[in-house]
Amino acid sequence: MSDRLIDAPARPETSEDHAHYALIGDALSFIAETWGERQPSLGELAARAGLSEHHFSRVFHRWVGLSPKKFMGLVTLERAKAALDARDSVLDAAFEAGLSGPGRLHDLFVAYEAMTPGDYKRLADGLTIRWGWAETQFGETLLMETARGVCGVAFLDSRGREACFEDMVARWPKARLVEDAAAVRPTLDRIFSADGDGARVRLLLKGTPFQVKVWEALMRLPPAGLTTYGRLAETLGMKPGAARAVGTAVGANPVSWLIPCHRVIRQSGMLGGYRWGLPRKVAMLGAEAAGRGLAVHPQASP
Repeated sequence: MSDRLIDAPARPETSEDHAHYALIGDALSFIAETWGERQPSLGELAARAGLSEHHFSRVFHRWVGLSPKKFMGLVTLERAKAALDARDSVLDAAFEAGLSGPGRLHDLFVAYEAMTPGDYKRLADGLTIRWGWAETQFGETLLMETARGVCGVAFLDSRGREACFEDMVARWPKARLVEDAAAVRPTLDRIFSADGDGARVRLLLKGTPFQVKVWEALMRLPPAGLTTYGRLAETLGMKPGAARAVGTAVGANPVSWLIPCHRVIRQSGMLGGYRWGLPRKVAMLGAEAAGRGLAVHPQASP
């Protein structure tokens, strides 16, 4: 796997760094492939990487932030099933509490504004999107930001930078696009860095009313909370057969991580799919389960 999944090193990169990125990407891919069947041992993971167990553990901890043993303990089928059972009524409770507008997203407060396609058509000519790529907790990340808020967060995948970028900007065909990595870096730091300044992140979402409704439901999930497409449909007052429509809306999520589509798994506890790759989904679930998601910023919603 070529994607970079974990924090970039502070020192200049070497050929060894790139090799280690690939090794850890392969290890996470293997964990995702064997999910539900068995839990790979440290020896097996180390052997795949061609390293001693001690050396592999050091490299794994460097890029993932956890030891292989702790990480594997946090990302297992049985743990996922238990999380689903424990959270069965949490999403309903969140809706009953009247959460709307600015919503709490895992441990970070996020305010958002939604635009329908009609709204965008009226405002498109005056919309400027600044964008840039940078290394983050989950690899090379594209952030797109307007004066009204973040409108896109994507991760590099096997298609390459250009294809990923074109896919994201296709949602905003009339906007003025300005490449400015320095301008968007502070927002990326707030989203992904443990030492971010704690300012509220604002989102500008463009989607149909149904899509926005599904994305809002995802943002109401509690920290490390998991759900399924069927449960999302039921919570939104839809028939169980609507799970496919909900899945399509989840897959259209334009702001990865902040709108946590990675928390949707199958009813069986299996991972299901993920637009940016199952290894990255495993890494995200592991980070959240270990309390390494977004930093806590106890701010009241406006």
